[in-house]
Amino acid sequence: MATVLMCRRLPGLSRVTAFSTTAKHKAQRGSSKSKKEKRDKPGAAKTGTESGATIQLLKPQDYRVLYNPAAYAKGRAGSQQHVDRDSSQALGDTFTTQALQTFPTASSQALPPVRNALPKAKSSTLLEQTILAMLYKEEAEKEKQELHNSKEDPRVFQKGRPEYRSLSCGSAEPAQTLPAEEGDSILESVAGCEGSPGILTDYFLKLSRLPVEPRAALVSDPRFSALCHRVVTAIRLFSTPDLIQVLKACVPLAVPASHPLLNACEAEFCRRAWDMGLEQLLLVADCWRCLDRSVPSYLGILFSYANLHWQDLTLPQFVQLLYIIGEGRRSPADLSQKVESTILKHLDAFTLEELGAICLGLFKSLSGISDHVMRRIADRVALQMEDMSTYALVNVLKMLRYTRMDHLPLMRELGRVIPARIPATNIQGIMHIALTYSSLHFFDEDVLVAIATSLPSKVSYCRSKDAAKFLWSFGCLDYEPPNEEEFYSSLIKQLNAKLHEFSKFPEHLLTALLGLAFVKRFPEDLIDFALREEFVRKTRGSKYELNKDLFTLGKSVEIECPTYRGSRLPPQLCQEFTETVLSFAEQEIYVRPEIVEATSLLESMLGGPEYVKNHMILPHTRSSDVEVRLTMDGHPIPFNFKDPVAAKKLKGMGVSLTDDLMSQLIQGRAHNQSPTEVGNEARIPRQERGDAAGTPCLDGALPAGAKSRVEPKAGLWQPREVRLALQVSNRNHFCYSSKRLLGLHCLKRRQLRLLGYEVVEIPFWEWFPLLKRTRSEKLSYLHYKVFCPALLTKA
Repeated sequence: MATVLMCRRLPGLSRVTAFSTTAKHKAQRGSSKSKKEKRDKPGAAKTGTESGATIQLLKPQDYRVLYNPAAYAKGRAGSQQHVDRDSSQALGDTFTTQALQTFPTASSQALPPVRNALPKAKSSTLLEQTILAMLYKEEAEKEKQELHNSKEDPRVFQKGRPEYRSLSCGSAEPAQTLPAEEGDSILESVAGCEGSPGILTDYFLKLSRLPVEPRAALVSDPRFSALCHRVVTAIRLFSTPDLIQVLKACVPLAVPASHPLLNACEAEFCRRAWDMGLEQLLLVADCWRCLDRSVPSYLGILFSYANLHWQDLTLPQFVQLLYIIGEGRRSPADLSQKVESTILKHLDAFTLEELGAICLGLFKSLSGISDHVMRRIADRVALQMEDMSTYALVNVLKMLRYTRMDHLPLMRELGRVIPARIPATNIQGIMHIALTYSSLHFFDEDVLVAIATSLPSKVSYCRSKDAAKFLWSFGCLDYEPPNEEEFYSSLIKQLNAKLHEFSKFPEHLLTALLGLAFVKRFPEDLIDFALREEFVRKTRGSKYELNKDLFTLGKSVEIECPTYRGSRLPPQLCQEFTETVLSFAEQEIYVRPEIVEATSLLESMLGGPEYVKNHMILPHTRSSDVEVRLTMDGHPIPFNFKDPVAAKKLKGMGVSLTDDLMSQLIQGRAHNQSPTEVGNEARIPRQERGDAAGTPCLDGALPAGAKSRVEPKAGLWQPREVRLALQVSNRNHFCYSSKRLLGLHCLKRRQLRLLGYEVVEIPFWEWFPLLKRTRSEKLSYLHYKVFCPALLTKA
């Protein structure tokens, strides 16, 4: 067992650590400890080192390596999966020198240390060179795997049927290249040729078969510009097949999207479109995609044509059309019903890659799809998941996430299949897997551990968006993995490295910081950056509504970081956010039947409305509280003498608790559930973030600049008083099919306790079934909750 002496640089921290690779594998594959133990002792599995062969650089300038062949052979004899998973981390840990600091891991384009090592190994032996070359090859393969090709990856489905050859523009290198001299000969003959469409088409086809280097130089060659001008001049004389061949040739020639030749071709194809066949129209659309040219007018004609000739669409043409719809980011509303019926018609005939392409097209174009169709797709994927590529599977998950589909068989099968695939999946794919679990509020520890274990060695390939979504996903599910320090420090370091990107994408920084705040992590330098006036201005100009996120972050820092001295939100902005949130709460939150009923019964039980207040104690946490105050010996204290208008409105709401309404509250869509099953079979709720608008403000600790009407400030409460914050929760506050609170609601309860409140849970699996029972049963339940002896004893 080899022990590597490793120097790891963390933000503001430099230390040397002995690290046992064997112990790491044991930590990954795991213990049979309970989940509680893992949460309480997240780092317990990483202890212990053993002596053995040491690979260490003695002289950075020479890159000399001490090597023990026996130890290396033993390592190679291990599981290939472990080699693949850890090759890059072993590389980074082993070859750590001062020179390594020149190539920060924060950039996906940074050269790995071994690449720099090869030319400098002046005195290395043949054996050392062999080791370095092998490691270089592994790192190169890893980099190729991690870099997502947004143009080619979505086209993999086209390899599954020969019919796609006539519908798509193959971007592969030509089978037979022509010598570079022939290209010169063609260009020289342009000036003297007669310029017939046939000859010009032939010239383009031949030039597209030149080797890569001379082909790349053509665009800047005046002779090529003259050839393009000839085509533009004679474009009306070209037959449609010849003009398509010219356009196809432009793809390997890498003609710029704004080139005059392409302008002329687009105009001509739009003019001819109604005289072309569907196969030709789809092929031309594919060429435009390969050329990265936006052609909304042409696509509009294509979609109208397809709509009129829908009954003639073959299966490959339908899939290719959905691919084009997705790449064009356009969703033709008049096609939605026809798309759904065609999916159902061919569902069993699609290949699994085609199913993935269909879901990706729908996702990219933001096309709605009915629950019925999505469930049918998910049914098939759940049965054949092991035969599906990870890329196609991730595309299905994107659409599952978009439709908020609670498909338990698929999620269970995913939890069985996907952990072993995580190490070989690129970082963007892993991000979408993590985001699926958090968006659907589905907690699966095995999947999250697999993600957290693989991520640190891949983190340098994270975009700002990827790092933010990872932090959000783990925070949303309130999960800190066994390697939590390594996991969080690597992602925070990557956020710092990508700081320049947040000016363009401010939403990603707020997403990341909220995910960290949920699990009680507050990187003060990043928070200071996010709360500066300049950055706040950028969030106000974003296409996303970021006010509630800013407010949640700002107020959470006030409560949980008493020593923080950085930037803060301006008081007037806090007041503006508060008013927006409270306005929403009056219309959408305070009037929910389960909250209205609890408030009304408590008023009756305690002696009137002055003893109860239905409001937001912490408005920035986006949910309401029912507040009650007691003396230390358990007597209610009147305090709500200036009841807000919202509470008065509630009295006149007169919400009728009909059987229908109660069935919806208790069972969601699972109409055959009994009330006792609700706790374990709750439907996947909508993602809490973004579900409720805005973020409110403290009653006991008001935002800066806001004046307290009734409440004294936090920390100045009257002595010998117990303040209860009753949480009338619903399914959206918990992970799917569990009693595990989501991150935002854990944050709320933590902050309530910091402000001196006793948090009293009125969970939906207890309260919702009671709503259909007798008044005395409900009163008895609430009496027990409010006057619980344990609460008073604790206080």
